[in-house]
Amino acid sequence: MADQEKPLLIKRYASRRLYNTETSDYVTLDDIAGFIREGRDVQIVDLKSGDDLTRQYLLQIVAEHESKGESVLPINVLTDLVRSYTTQATSTVPAFLAQTFDMFRDSQSKWVENMGQVNPSMAKGFEAMQAQQEAFLKAMTGGAPMGTSGPAPEPSKSDGEDLDDIKKQLAELQNKLSRMGK
Repeated sequence: MADQEKPLLIKRYASRRLYNTETSDYVTLDDIAGFIREGRDVQIVDLKSGDDLTRQYLLQIVAEHESKGESVLPINVLTDLVRSYTTQATSTVPAFLAQTFDMFRDSQSKWVENMGQVNPSMAKGFEAMQAQQEAFLKAMTGGAPMGTSGPAPEPSKSDGEDLDDIKKQLAELQNKLSRMGK
């Protein structure tokens, strides 16, 4: 039986094929997305160079879902993410996203727990959604630990306004979730 605590190691061969080291077979991006939805962490490495390609493949999974019309990310959030790559907010955005998703996951877990008591079949759907959100978070932060290694740079006025907008959207989401749980 596979050790569920360790990430599932996927090796990418020069032919770009992805190899599951636990089951000794080739896998697709859909298979990897399935592992993640089931709550399994994955690590994808290039066989020749040893480079960690996990972030690249997780972002590809997210991009494919978005392009198929399975949109989770509003345009303004995507715009803010692109903007964060070109501003000094780059170092604060991963920590902010991680904290935001942690708070959202906590609220969602409480809500799912309450809904599971009312209707057990609904809880399974929300657990799958939670796994997808965790995959997105890993893709966006590269699995980086919370916080930064030094003092965060002072955000410029436009960066602060962007963060305020994101915080406002998060508060609205949390309010909607708390109302749904009542």
